[in-house]
Order: sequence, then structure tokens, then C-alpha cells
Amino acid sequence: MAALATGGATPSDGATSFQRKVPASSRLAAIAGTRPSVRHGQLLLSSGLPSLDCVLGGGLAVGTLLLIEEDKYGIYSNLLLKYFLAEGIVCGHNLFVASAKEDPADILKELPAPLFDDVHKNQVEWKETAIKSKPESQESMKIAWRYQNLPKIEVSPAASVRFGHYYDVSKTVSPELLQSIKWHRFFLPEEMSLHPEIKTCNMTCGYTKLLQSIQRIIYQEGFDGSYPQKKQKNILRIGIQSLGSVLWGDDVCCADNPEDIHSLTKFLYVLRGLLRMSLSACIITVPAHLIQNKAIMERVTNLSDTVVGLESFIGSERETNPLYKDYQGLIHVHQIPRLNSLICDVSGTKDLAFRLKRKLFTIERLHLPPDLSDTVSRSSKQDLAESTKLLSSGCGAMAIGKKHLDF
Repeated sequence: MAALATGGATPSDGATSFQRKVPASSRLAAIAGTRPSVRHGQLLLSSGLPSLDCVLGGGLAVGTLLLIEEDKYGIYSNLLLKYFLAEGIVCGHNLFVASAKEDPADILKELPAPLFDDVHKNQVEWKETAIKSKPESQESMKIAWRYQNLPKIEVSPAASVRFGHYYDVSKTVSPELLQSIKWHRFFLPEEMSLHPEIKTCNMTCGYTKLLQSIQRIIYQEGFDGSYPQKKQKNILRIGIQSLGSVLWGDDVCCADNPEDIHSLTKFLYVLRGLLRMSLSACIITVPAHLIQNKAIMERVTNLSDTVVGLESFIGSERETNPLYKDYQGLIHVHQIPRLNSLICDVSGTKDLAFRLKRKLFTIERLHLPPDLSDTVSRSSKQDLAESTKLLSSGCGAMAIGKKHLDF
């Protein structure tokens, strides 16, 4: 009884109800720009596009690889890559930009400008002043006296700290914001001129040098957890542009039977091993429409965690089709990883399209306009009547009719 009165536990179980307070300094600090997933507990980071995060089940998991199948002209795939890098700048993450076509410094200069909270607050304040300028009616709602002196709360999408940000495509990121982050570059023409050509394990020289650069940064910066005394942890965002193209020294886009048929797949296999053991995430754009051997593309898909394909309407019949006038293309989610579960977290929406407005790039559910035509041709009425007769007469009479049912 004495033990219970003092708040302790009985001597038989050897436990106590008191808990020692842990100082706040000894707790693990949360990594900026990340949040744990509610479904599988994996640490997530934003892809830079909130609508894409919703499609992927909440975001891009740390230690995973997102493969983007480029559109024919590579316009929108590069835009998704820039969104991913711009989100890293806003969150203060380290960046690694690799390309064989454009200088990584030029890619960073073209990143979209973030829409900070001040922009939304100014819009809200402008709306509030417009509302206050109107004459208030005498029959205003009365509230309790204890709530009258409380400050008013601004209800806006950007008023609170949220996961993921919005960006203005019409503006570029400021140079001051670029100087505040730490980033690494890999430009293949420069690397080839500085170092002699190396080819190991049936892998092209460009892929080997790229893997060595990523591995060196992960180990030297401590993203693999080799520095446990480091209190403030950070994320390494890796962006690789047009991997598998001819500029990387790979011929998978030129022939059905390339010389190094397993070069790209071996690169992805080693890269996934580096991502799994580090606090990093990677986005790779691949010109899938140029890879002639479909078996290679299937292996590339299997070696990736998340695969998203972009289908642009530029140069196709859908560009002039009035049904798709509000959209610039379709997005196909081919694969989503199974993290700590037997099933993958797939959104219920299958038909997705992307729209590029003047300032924003969004992914939406594909909504086609309804057929509002009141006139129906006489031939279509006859076909409908014949189909109804065939259906009512049974399966044996279906072959006798003039028209077969169109399922």
C-alpha cells in the first residue's frame, strides 16, 4: 500500500511509474524538409510538387530512386527535375546535380522561384483591407467578451509550416538563395577532360565516374551515418539528367543490341545500394522513347523504386483535339515501391494529366467535357435498336444480326 501511495509500483514487478525526463538537447533533431509516413513509417521528403507527392503516396521516401520517363522533347521532365532541386534549396538540403548536356550551374540558375509565406500574407492582407473598407452592417455577429481581444488568425495555405512548397515558373530563384546552400556538380565533358578514360565491370566511363563522385560525396559528407557525433543531419538530393542518352557514352538509344547491354542496369543496381545506406534520394530522367530494346527498359523499371512516365501532347493529334485543350499531357504511374508492407500505396486515380499554367505546374485528374450534343444521327439510332434486339433475343442470334455488340 505504501508503494502505491507514493506513486511507485509493487516490488514484485520491479518497475516504477516514474519516468526520468530526457533533456531536449539529447533528443534526435528532426531533419528539415522531411516527415515520417503515416502508413509505413518511412521518412519522406517532398518532390517539389505537392500534387505529385499526393500521387506517390505522400512523397518520395528517403533512400529510394524516382525514375522519370522523359517526354519526346524533354520539356516537362526537366521541369520536374528542377522542382525537385528547388525544394532542396528551400529546405536547406545538399544538392548533387549531374548532366552530360547542360552545365549544372546553368540548371540551378533556371530553377523556379519559391512562393514564400510573405507573398500569401500580402494577398491575405489585401483581401482583409478590401473587406474592412466595406461598411459593416449594424446586425454584426457578437462574440463572447473573452475572445474579443484575441489576435485574428490569418487562414491561408501558406500560413503554417507545411510539407512541400509552391513555385513560380515565370521567375527564377534568387542568387542569394543559391549561395546559402551547399551543392556539388558533375558535368561529364569536364570530368572526361580532367581524368583519363576508365572502363570497369562492363560499364561505360561516364557511369563509372558518376558513381565514384556520388560515393565520395556520401562518405565524405557523412550521409552514410559515419559521423554519429554530428547532431544536425541533412539530406542529399541527387538529380541526374537524361541518363542513358548518347551523350553519356551509352548506345542503348542507338541499337537494338548495344555493345554494353548491361551498363545502364549495373549503374542503377550500384546506385540503389548507395541510396539504401545513406540519407539521400535521387531523381533520374531517362529518354525511354529512344530506347529501342524494350527488354532493357523493363530491367531499368525493375531496378527503380518509383517510375513515372510523361506523355506530352506536343506534335500529336491530341494537341489540336478540343477535348484536351486544358492539358499539356498525360502522366502515367508505372511503379510505386512497397515499403514495409506487402502492397504499394497507390492512389485511386488512374487517369492523370498535367497542366502548365503561366506560373504553376500541376497534376490533376483528367476530366473530359461531357457530350452535350442534342442531335443524334439516324444511323446511330438504327445501330442502337439492332443491338437491343440482338441482346434481347439471346446469344444464339448475335451472329445473325448485321452489327455486333461493341463492348
